[in-house]
Amino acid sequence: MNLSERDRAVNWHPYTQMKTADEIIPIIRGEGIYLFDDEGKQYIDAVSSWWVTLHGHAHPYIAKRVSEQLHTLEQVIFAGFTHEPAIQLSENLLKILPENQKKIFYSDNGSTAIEVALKICIQYAYNHDNKKTKILAFKNAYHGDTFGAMSVSGRSAWTNPFGEMLFEVIFIDVPTVENLDDLKTFIKSISDEIACFIYEPLIQGAAGMLMHKAEDLSELMKFCREQKILMIQDEVFTGFGRTGKLFAADHLSEQPDIMCFSKGLTGGTMPMGITSCSQEIFEAFLSDDQHKTLFHGHSFTANPLACTAALASMELLLQAETLRNIDLIVKKHTAFSEVLRQHSKVDHVRQTGTIIAWEVINNYQTSYFNTTGKKLYKEFLKRGIILRPLGNTMYLVPPYCITAEQLDYIYHQIIEVLDHF
Repeated sequence: MNLSERDRAVNWHPYTQMKTADEIIPIIRGEGIYLFDDEGKQYIDAVSSWWVTLHGHAHPYIAKRVSEQLHTLEQVIFAGFTHEPAIQLSENLLKILPENQKKIFYSDNGSTAIEVALKICIQYAYNHDNKKTKILAFKNAYHGDTFGAMSVSGRSAWTNPFGEMLFEVIFIDVPTVENLDDLKTFIKSISDEIACFIYEPLIQGAAGMLMHKAEDLSELMKFCREQKILMIQDEVFTGFGRTGKLFAADHLSEQPDIMCFSKGLTGGTMPMGITSCSQEIFEAFLSDDQHKTLFHGHSFTANPLACTAALASMELLLQAETLRNIDLIVKKHTAFSEVLRQHSKVDHVRQTGTIIAWEVINNYQTSYFNTTGKKLYKEFLKRGIILRPLGNTMYLVPPYCITAEQLDYIYHQIIEVLDHF
């Protein structure tokens, strides 16, 4: 049996209908923007392996740092103990986050970072003997696949089997100049019930790379602050340079109370989640009353290897060369967006930083289940490019190590495919 056959015999893949799935491609190794399969074919990873890989695959500096840490300390319980990588990572991250972020809570991945944030907000009200329990979120939101994260995500085919088990959430439209006044009026009418507002800033990724404006979100955040509604900013996707700045928060004039991170946090090396919060939030849990403790934890909380990978990735991210290359990607995408807008089979071109997206026009409505995406995916694989469309929504989220020439190759192949689609 080859690797694909062995895999099919034992593994169950995410977001995959295993009965009708195409043959699984075994990847043997990665290097920079490339992945190599078991037959030696190379693929450009144009989606950063589900948006996690910042600096390319098998980055030697991250690998060296993790290897050194592995020979020093691989794991220790984080209840009652600590270690240098966790302390250093918290110190370094807080230096580049909005100034009101003062404490770091570690978890395992994006969904658990969200679960921590939701529990903090609900218990924040509880610790203040407040009855606020409802949560505000955007329509079409996606915050993860665990039950709390699913609850604050938009209702869809993904969540339908669990519909009656998800807790109540009040969903609102993303802010625009036209609807801001109506949103404010509605939120004010229920503000006494709202424990928190959770949102993806600037880009709703899994919904199809839907984008909204920083100034409109800032205005909505300012109003929520006035209404004493805590704000959870989900930067699992947008964090660490994806928006052209270090964080989506850097585009906004208002600061959230809580922020969530994962994906690019470790440069794509290994799983880790972080939830940061303000001093005010943290102090709501300081008490002689043990019942006001945040009772949440994971076996691998602040794993030293993951902390080390994150430290190394952050060092690379802040290098002048990386920041210049992020700027290069932004400018190249901006120029390519003008080319796309002229194409007869393309609609709704949009860009935020290193993320560019567009719809492929066809006879079916835009949807995750639109079969156009599967056809496009296969065609690009033939051409040695990994693009994973969301239905008929195509997008690029490349690693920061990509060159201008490699981007031009991808752009050329996209236009060629669209011309013959």
